[in-house]
Amino acid sequence: MPPLNYSGKLVLAPMVRTGELPLRLSALRYGADLVWSPEIVDKKIIGCKRIANEKINCIDFVLPDKDNNVVFRTHRDLERNKIVFQLGTASPELAVQAATVVAADVAGIDVNSGCPKHFSIHSGMGAALLRTPDKLVAILEALVKEVGKKFDIGISVKIRILDTPEETLVLVKRLVKTGISALTVHCRKIPMRPRERAVRDGYLAGIASICRESGVTCIANGDVYCRGDLDMLKIAYGVDSAMIATSAEANVSCFSADAKNAVRPWREVAEEIFNTAIEVDNHTTNTKYVLGRIIPGKDAMYRGIMQSHSHDEMKRVFHGLPPRETELVKAQKPAKASSSHGQSLTLELLSNPKRKLGISEMEELKLETDHQRQKFDVNAPLCDGPSALRTVG
Repeated sequence: MPPLNYSGKLVLAPMVRTGELPLRLSALRYGADLVWSPEIVDKKIIGCKRIANEKINCIDFVLPDKDNNVVFRTHRDLERNKIVFQLGTASPELAVQAATVVAADVAGIDVNSGCPKHFSIHSGMGAALLRTPDKLVAILEALVKEVGKKFDIGISVKIRILDTPEETLVLVKRLVKTGISALTVHCRKIPMRPRERAVRDGYLAGIASICRESGVTCIANGDVYCRGDLDMLKIAYGVDSAMIATSAEANVSCFSADAKNAVRPWREVAEEIFNTAIEVDNHTTNTKYVLGRIIPGKDAMYRGIMQSHSHDEMKRVFHGLPPRETELVKAQKPAKASSSHGQSLTLELLSNPKRKLGISEMEELKLETDHQRQKFDVNAPLCDGPSALRTVG
């Protein structure tokens, strides 16, 4: 496989929880050029066992001592040359061990040195590495030498801007000399949050210039909303590529949109991700979380999805039904025309829901509800359109 080309690309950012396989495959279908995995800590991936999941054509990295819980799953065909594995680490030695575990199944390894969350920085990882540049440089040099060259894959790093442009440029000059192929800069300082506007002026053009002189691809992150923003950033700041995060969580069709408001309808996008989640055997909790970021909170479907405990229940919601058939819902369903007694029981339950039924009456009502349940096929596809598992880009 040829070395990964990061230039001229619009890519999906590494995002905890949302950035699992269903969203990544959907992003590729809607036009993303590359996709980043969520950050995974070095010690966790080191303890994983690699399993070929033939049923869904994926490679799973699982924890054997925890009932084979999946830590990282990648599609063998659709992601093979487009997935960048983001690594959380604070040690050159552990970084090399962890990257070696997945190197044969990914296109690149990215070191997270930008995340400001406690779970990342408390062990010296994430944004904490920006305060220990010697350690960060050592990690990147080790990965380039021991993993990048050995497996012929890209090594990159994701940073945030520092307090001043001068400090930031000094750091970037050190990082580009490590042999990395790409550098992503999130144009926010460590304490800043997504709701705060990205800071590009005074920083981004200088970073892009240093990267260009060193042959390193510069990827801009922060307030990137759609494909149309890529050309703007190239012209205005001289960057090579751009990375989308929160906009992709809200509507992953942003990768094919020329403007921020030109995305596909949320219902279409939600169905695309849901169908993909089923096809790749995604964890129900994660599917529900991702859909919760897409479906408007005031829409009736949002409540139904949040109340669901399985993909089958979610499918009912997409069909306009409640997630579970409660006794009240069953009682409200029309009875068979041939059973006048069943109809009367239904009417009685509606008027007096506390009424106790005899055994024979319960059997009669069960026949009625079973008859109605057969009219709904929970395995029916949501739409006739192609799924995210068709050939992409």
